[in-house]
Amino acid sequence: MSDTVTPVGLSLAEPSDFFALMKPRVMSLVVFTAWVGLVCAPGTVSWFSGAMIILCIAAGAGAAGALNMWYDADIDAHMTRTRGRPLPQGKISGEAALTFGIFVSAISVWGLYWVANLTAALWLGFTIFFYLVIYSMWLKRRTPQNIVIGGAAGAFPPMIGWIAVTGDVPLNAVLLFAIIFIWTPPHFWALALYKRGDYEKVGIPMMPNVKGAASTRHQILAYSVLLAAVTMLPVFTGLGGVIYGVIAGLLNGAFLYLAYRVWRSQAGDEPAKDNPQSLYDVRQGNKVARDLFAYSILYLFAIFAVLAFETLVTGWIG
Repeated sequence: MSDTVTPVGLSLAEPSDFFALMKPRVMSLVVFTAWVGLVCAPGTVSWFSGAMIILCIAAGAGAAGALNMWYDADIDAHMTRTRGRPLPQGKISGEAALTFGIFVSAISVWGLYWVANLTAALWLGFTIFFYLVIYSMWLKRRTPQNIVIGGAAGAFPPMIGWIAVTGDVPLNAVLLFAIIFIWTPPHFWALALYKRGDYEKVGIPMMPNVKGAASTRHQILAYSVLLAAVTMLPVFTGLGGVIYGVIAGLLNGAFLYLAYRVWRSQAGDEPAKDNPQSLYDVRQGNKVARDLFAYSILYLFAIFAVLAFETLVTGWIG
């Protein structure tokens, strides 16, 4: 790894540093979508089993985050939004982060096998492998399609939650995966438009840096239209009902409007000279991209929340 990161072992590490290694903000979304997959799956599990399933998936996601931080410590040290992480700050050594990530990965996969089934455990193990090897090591530094293909890693958790209950992968489980998979490009490319200077200085080939801001804005709009179509499919497969259809339609309307504003704008044309650490502190010309990025997080939470709510209400009434 880069010599800009000073290995200090565990001497300065605190429990909060290891928690930060697990990317808690990302983990919160993983935990929620995995829970929705578990709730929407036909069949029931005990409260204890359900809690343990979510805990194992969360631990697996956190372990993948720690392994990603271990591998990306060299570039994280130079990017404004990541240089405050434990490894660039020298609070944890690369060796300690790697050991921690491997240990938690093993525990999470074994735990899911113990509390659920082999299929779910294998999918969780594959997700960790995909995020570290396929995305972090192979795609991220080589292709502007990194986030398109690599986004699968973040899309697996709701499917794993479903598999943990049923042991199989039906169409509706794949739909949960597809929603996040299609959501990922417009979400991250909106961020990349106003953080392109950050990515450029560390050589990460994000779409705005390779294909240009205009091309990225076109692709954001195209993926947003596709996302709107995919999120309406649960209405036709029985995964979502009338409530979901109405709310998803409203959420999609707002998403498309914000994507249209980005498409019409000049966001990303001029990389910011100063890249503040905050994800939301941007210059005037990039605010439409910032708005889409911020809304996209609320959008995904809302889409999955409505699916869970409708499933639970239907179950109580039934």
